[in-house]
Amino acid sequence: MILVICLDQKDGLSFNRRRQSKDRLLRQKLLELVGEGRLWMSPYSAAQFEESGNLFIDEGDFEQAGEGDFCFAEARDILPLLSRVEELIVYRWDKTYPADLRFSPQSFGHLAETEEFAGYSHACILQERYLP
Repeated sequence: MILVICLDQKDGLSFNRRRQSKDRLLRQKLLELVGEGRLWMSPYSAAQFEESGNLFIDEGDFEQAGEGDFCFAEARDILPLLSRVEELIVYRWDKTYPADLRFSPQSFGHLAETEEFAGYSHACILQERYLP
């Protein structure tokens, strides 16, 4: 699976089991990245997205997601998923938010590439790609 997460400037992943922020241009960028592939997410995350033929809802740990499938994880501990992750995509906010759950992408692997883009509610969002 290709795991997709959003982090703030201090590796904050969520606060009080909720996402720290959201951005509609980030969602558009993610859908472009997925293309014709499959995108798995929780019902909580899916509420941000319009219905799509390649959007799949999973209440658990993306057990049905296969190799090459994208999994968008918000407001959850992602450590149990890492053994199945073939690539990690991080969208990094240009701010620091309150966080009680953090994740350091360097604990997964090495940074392979970055790309900056302007968001709708964030002046700059950084897309980072990590490989094991």
